Amino acid sequence: MFSHMMVGSDDLDKAKTFYDAVFTAVGANPGITDPKGRLVYLHKGAAFLVTNPIDGEPTTHGNGMTIGFAMDNPEQADAWHKAGAAAGGKPIEDPPGWRENPNGRLYLAYLRDPDGNKLCALCRG
Repeated sequence: MFSHMMVGSDDLDKAKTFYDAVFTAVGANPGITDPKGRLVYLHKGAAFLVTNPIDGEPTTHGNGMTIGFAMDNPEQADAWHKAGAAAGGKPIEDPPGWRENPNGRLYLAYLRDPDGNKLCALCRG
């Protein structure tokens, strides 16, 4: 259903430090900068981009929005969370761990990136 996800950033150098850390922790390559100046991450058929807002206004994060990244196992989610926290992300919600919900057992780890976007590493149990 999705072709890509994109978030805004007012500091692409800081964003690159953060996203390179979380994505390389789970086996992806560091981001590349495309001709429009956007950071591009490609992994397992998915694309994730980071850009300065094209309208010239300051970056804002979506209230109620969460971007979820599929993980292979809880250890990978933990590595993602640890790398993100060390690279300027902010751990939020409950600590990483298993959660029971009507859709089954999920291992979840949450961070906010340096621009405030809410991110989740998710592994299905």
